[in-house]
Amino acid sequence: MGFGGTTLQTLKLAAIPSPSFSFRSVFNPLSKTILYRHSHTQRPQAPLFFVKGFSVSAVQATSPAAPKATSPDEKGIVGVKPQWKAAIDFKWIRENKDAVAANINKRNSNANLELVLQLHNQMLNLQKEVERLRAERNAVANKMKGKLEPSERQKLIEEGKNLKEGLLTLEEDLLKLTGELQQEAQCIPNMTHPDVPIGGEDSSTVRKTVGSPREFNFPIKDHLQLGKDLDLFDFDAAAEVSGSKFYYLKNEAVMLEMGLINWTLLEVMKRGFTPLTTPEIVRSSVVEKCGFQPRGANTQVYSIEGSDQCLIGTAEIPVGGIHMDSILSASVLPLKYVAVSHCFRTEAGAAGSATRGLYRVHQFSKLEMFILCQPEESDFYHEELIKIEEDLFSSLGLHYKTLDMASGDLGAPAYRKFDIEAWMPGLARFGEISSASNCTDYQSRRLGIRYRSSEPASTNPKKGKGNLSPPQFVHTLNATACAVPRMIVCLLENNQQEDGSVVIPEPLRPFMGGIELIQPKSR
Repeated sequence: MGFGGTTLQTLKLAAIPSPSFSFRSVFNPLSKTILYRHSHTQRPQAPLFFVKGFSVSAVQATSPAAPKATSPDEKGIVGVKPQWKAAIDFKWIRENKDAVAANINKRNSNANLELVLQLHNQMLNLQKEVERLRAERNAVANKMKGKLEPSERQKLIEEGKNLKEGLLTLEEDLLKLTGELQQEAQCIPNMTHPDVPIGGEDSSTVRKTVGSPREFNFPIKDHLQLGKDLDLFDFDAAAEVSGSKFYYLKNEAVMLEMGLINWTLLEVMKRGFTPLTTPEIVRSSVVEKCGFQPRGANTQVYSIEGSDQCLIGTAEIPVGGIHMDSILSASVLPLKYVAVSHCFRTEAGAAGSATRGLYRVHQFSKLEMFILCQPEESDFYHEELIKIEEDLFSSLGLHYKTLDMASGDLGAPAYRKFDIEAWMPGLARFGEISSASNCTDYQSRRLGIRYRSSEPASTNPKKGKGNLSPPQFVHTLNATACAVPRMIVCLLENNQQEDGSVVIPEPLRPFMGGIELIQPKSR
């Protein structure tokens, strides 16, 4: 079978061993969702080859004119009330005002804590007034049930009418005030892990370094030149068809993408993760609940004109929404997912030689890990996620470093974030290839994902719901298992040979039909 006119070995799709576990569905009556768990039983082995389609409905990306709204930290569109409410613990914020203020400062957030507290006070006072008027209205209604003189009844009717009108006005004010409070409070970022370095990105600390840069005894090429010489990419045609920062993968590059997806998917599944493919168009509200800003001048999100929908920038968003507005049983936690999807990003403001080629593009394939767990377990699973990432990249022979990202570089949802940067010799620098974030209950309070322990709230033998433990918010974590374009950059640049060929890492070869070497094409 030939690639680009050059005869290569016949490509056989390797029979990939099925993982030694099967899936069984467990119905959870609390969440009214199907929860998938692994049972370690044998199943017949069968060939497996995952191919993710590239067809996407045509959509028009827009960035509606709006006051600045550039990141999860920054404020939304002024004057637009949220269509949903986050379960923000205002009591905790008030009781820990100094710690929250210090956290806002060290994360360089523009959240206005004083305004939040002021609006919350106003809301509480208005709620009291609304409750007072409701009580008076009910008292008037009760009086009218008795036997009354016509004049007295007429007086009560007028009083009830005035109370009703006053109550309607106050309820409208309360609704508006609640919206303003939510809008401001949703700007407050998550708290920060005590071990996170304070400062900007340059203050991030190295947790671990693996390997060393490969020494070349010949002039090295970057991935763009390698792709051109090996006939792997076509950026020019993609620019004509779609615009800048789009690309066609060709020949062995297609096999490399599919190989990376399938190998990574099975490796992560071995660690107990349920595989998913996800919707790639989601509601704007779900994007917001996950801590991203879908609209604004410099948003990274493509919004679909004339709808409340967006293209996803990461599978974290649709996976986070799976259990939205549900109460899970503690017995099914942790829930671990690995999702395969295309991702779409506007990359607003990204330019320069450091972002050329495949390094920063508008559309790419990615595998994302996502965990929902009990609060006391999230630090443990954060370490598990970064260990999985490190094992994957070590298996591919990459030289990389793991960073504990500084407070000023954390997005609003993250309590702590680890990044992995790999050495890219063609670019002569390290480049980010993955991250792993512990978002604690920041996302679950917005998405409405809670769990309930099977233990009773007390030893009181009373029957019914009153004896159940109160539901708590889960913690959510996410991590990149494989961002395909940047992995291709790393593999091409680190594995290039003097004759212009590129060696395929051994773990990927069974997933690429046995290809060991990408060789220059004969003319």
